[in-house]
Amino acid sequence: MIPVIRVAVSAMIMTAAAGLASAQDAAPSGSDKGLRYVPPVSVTATKNPIETFEYPGMVTVRDRRSIQDRQATSPDDILRTVPGVDFFGGPRRTGEVPSIRGFSGPDVILLLDGARQNFISGHDGQLFVDPLFLRRVEVVKGSSSALYGSGGTGGVIELRTVEAVDLLAPGTRFGGEVSVGYQDANEEWTAGFVGAARPSEKFETVAGLTWLTGDHYRLGDGSSLVADDDIISGLLKGTAKLTEHQTLEASWQRFQNDATEPNNGQANGTDLVDKEVQTDNFRLAYKNNDPSNKWLDLDAIAYYVDSNVQETRLDSLGVGPAGQVEDRILNTIGARVDNRTRFEHSETALTTLTYGVESYRDTGEGTTDGAARGGVPNAKSTFAGVFMQGQIDFEEILGTGMGASITPGIRYDYYTSDGDSGEITSDEVSPKLALQLRPVEPLSLFASYANAFRAPNLNELFPSGTHFVIPGFGVNSFIPNTGLQPQSTKTFEAGAGLRFDDVITRRDHFQLKGAHYWIDGENFIDTEVVQPAPPACFPPNCNGTTQSVNVAKAQLDGFEIEASYENDALLFETGFARMDGDNEVTGAPLGILQPDKFTMHFAYKLPDVGVRLGWRYQHANRFDNTTDATQIRDAYDLNDVYASWQALDGGPAAGLGVLVGVDNVFDRAYSRTAGGALEAGRNMKATIRYAIKM
Repeated sequence: MIPVIRVAVSAMIMTAAAGLASAQDAAPSGSDKGLRYVPPVSVTATKNPIETFEYPGMVTVRDRRSIQDRQATSPDDILRTVPGVDFFGGPRRTGEVPSIRGFSGPDVILLLDGARQNFISGHDGQLFVDPLFLRRVEVVKGSSSALYGSGGTGGVIELRTVEAVDLLAPGTRFGGEVSVGYQDANEEWTAGFVGAARPSEKFETVAGLTWLTGDHYRLGDGSSLVADDDIISGLLKGTAKLTEHQTLEASWQRFQNDATEPNNGQANGTDLVDKEVQTDNFRLAYKNNDPSNKWLDLDAIAYYVDSNVQETRLDSLGVGPAGQVEDRILNTIGARVDNRTRFEHSETALTTLTYGVESYRDTGEGTTDGAARGGVPNAKSTFAGVFMQGQIDFEEILGTGMGASITPGIRYDYYTSDGDSGEITSDEVSPKLALQLRPVEPLSLFASYANAFRAPNLNELFPSGTHFVIPGFGVNSFIPNTGLQPQSTKTFEAGAGLRFDDVITRRDHFQLKGAHYWIDGENFIDTEVVQPAPPACFPPNCNGTTQSVNVAKAQLDGFEIEASYENDALLFETGFARMDGDNEVTGAPLGILQPDKFTMHFAYKLPDVGVRLGWRYQHANRFDNTTDATQIRDAYDLNDVYASWQALDGGPAAGLGVLVGVDNVFDRAYSRTAGGALEAGRNMKATIRYAIKM
């Protein structure tokens, strides 16, 4: 880590020196040039808008500008530098799976405009959305069951789509953005349009359409990874203003990918399938938020999510013959209502009470040539929960000058799962208590304790049929386990933060925040693969089993640090994360663990001409915290550079923007953990955008 620390220190010194020069040249005394720093705000963390720095935990927000600067074509592009967050599964979109603090899959809650994205597959991705449609992404790290129920052991990732206000200038009725992009790592072209209209003060609409086509990925070692994407995505959203403070919104979003790749989208396999991925999100939302009514600040949402992956085998190199058609379907229907009531105890004390109900049902189905599919049961789960959370804010305690916030919360969930192998029913209570102290203005101290749970999903409870075949050796089959217990955790987290304004120049901002967490888990759900070999058996009868089992006790811990500095001319961000996890019975590593990672982002801004120059750096230590030799990973360093130009308003090219960049500049061959494929090599990227407002 010593070379990394030297790089970080050197960069900070350079930043400070450049900042001083900026103070003299770009913002002389009395100048109003530039804008005051606007702190990011999270809604997902508490269901009540809160600055990320004020939240008693770690939460990260990526806004639309950040998404565009990354030339993101998948959620992985947006979040891969967030401390404690990673994606595994290789570079194919169909294989990308997010993880938070060692938890992944059903242990992380995924939301798209509030609708749960519950699709889970052994070797397919989970998040299917085009970043062109996104206005912000929020990541809440750590225990979240007190607000969101099952799956909140790792945290929450919520993606929010664009609104009319993002595309319309004040006083205009029509606006939009058209873009064309290219990246050479897989000869990928993208084109898209998203627009908004406000024909009257009572109604506004957003519509978008994107197209993407890509070929095989060139990897850092010079080899290629078979891939062929043809993606079409659409978004349609309409919002009606019923009264001054009430709105009704309906939306539909589709993601459709016709891909040619191995059956296992996360590995470098040789068997090819025509994989058709399609998700439809239908949503109806109602808001009533009259600022003068302290009792009512209501959000209600109803949604239906239809996820379908169909695979047609193109050869006989896999488990089945050429022409075999396999389907995996998951439908989720749900609703959530939450309200906020506010009580002012005094001029310096305020309580916000957030409470509500939620219910959703997952219905899964799997077929192979119309018959039952191995490992994909026909089953359903139903969840219902009620929750309440308080947020008690004291600007000052008893004249001491110290501020404080107390956030108690609790949720009760009842659920039932029903499949061919039986039915299970259970309930859970998830409490949480968080405290933040502000002893002096720049300093914040926080601590929290929370219980979280994750119910076993349909694929874990009710699988059957063949998992894999070793020709001439034997067959490995799925075994259902209706005795699975829900996974539960107890998490303690403590941390601190510092922030300052006007540090080196006027209108600049510095922020530092870090946390250490300890997680004790019971009944962790893990996959147990038993595959005997000679002399315990004789081919072709070396048959094995695959079953989900509970790990009696587990422990995870780690820490994260994030820091940033920004003024009119500079942006500097850095982060570090470390995590560890153990099965306390066997001592073996547990969870989707990651190596120690250090990230850094530096950007130099020239606002007078609309130019930004940037560099991103990531260092990952060697990863050997595993009992599987195939999961050991060498250390790696990644460097990305980019340059953007945005024409100034009022000029002859107003609305035009150009962004170019190179990811993995030094063509590093590397692989992230829990995946069998190398990542993309050097990747040259370019995007042209044109914004229309009238």
